Amino acid sequence: MTYREAVRSALREILRTDARAFLMGEDVGAYGGSFACSKGLLEEFGPERVRDTPLAESTFLGAGIGAAMGGMRPIVEIMTVNFSLLALDQIVNNAATLRHMSGGQISVPLVVRMATGGGRQLAAQHSHSLEGWYAHVPGIRVAVPATPADARGMLLAAMREPDPVFLFEPAVLYPVEDEVDEAAGPADLRHALVRRAGRDLTLVAFGAALPKALAAADALAREDVSAEVVDVRVLRPLDLPTIAASVARTRRAIVVDEAWRTGGFAAEIAASLAEQVFYDLDAPIGRICGAEVPLPYPKHLEDAALPQAATIAAAARALMGRHG
Repeated sequence: MTYREAVRSALREILRTDARAFLMGEDVGAYGGSFACSKGLLEEFGPERVRDTPLAESTFLGAGIGAAMGGMRPIVEIMTVNFSLLALDQIVNNAATLRHMSGGQISVPLVVRMATGGGRQLAAQHSHSLEGWYAHVPGIRVAVPATPADARGMLLAAMREPDPVFLFEPAVLYPVEDEVDEAAGPADLRHALVRRAGRDLTLVAFGAALPKALAAADALAREDVSAEVVDVRVLRPLDLPTIAASVARTRRAIVVDEAWRTGGFAAEIAASLAEQVFYDLDAPIGRICGAEVPLPYPKHLEDAALPQAATIAAAARALMGRHG
């Protein structure tokens, strides 16, 4: 099953089993979603449950907040993370704050999905990785599923949360295939996972950076360097204990994030690790991030602007005092 099929599988299960649930967003109905995640759902569930909206992110996200406050379980799809900035007021000043400002009297059980990241030559206004910005905001849960199984399971889990959950789906992963157990039910929406065990250093990654970190670990293994790979999965609240335990074991860490380095989420993880495991470290914590430019359209420039397995492996060799 591909990543997009896993998302569609979760959407179908939610719409079948929860009469309060509905999906809305730009082109989610007749077109089947800008990345085909909702293809066929309009025919199956009708326009009351799968609603096309105008190009008005603030308006339809605000409508989702209102519907959630009224007892419905809306799933709002925003085409890309870049467009979500048009709804930032609704997200930060309403979705994230209403429970706190109402003294716990109002909950907003809203699920928001959006594509994030580069790698598909969609140029600067469709390709950035801004999930770290959202992880700055208390009151919302921020998750970045990196596998088809997590894409399905985390969406199912998000529907059980009483507060807003934002799922950032790396666009480059939509065609990726993997085994998905459709009987598995909701995934863990609270913990990071060790995707590959190792002894010499820890590669901390999430989203589209995860498969690159795993590929780098494969390359390093051929040189007798054993890299552990931790998938962060949930940026807010961050499961620091799992990440710190890995780094305390291996004594070296590199954080990989496709977003810009300055003020990015990699810095948050690196600073948190420094606070927790500084005296266990044998080397400074490294960061591999995206180049600080608007993401280019040409493939060779886009590839150069994003972390790649080769650059991660090279940084790991340098951290280990190896060269070549």
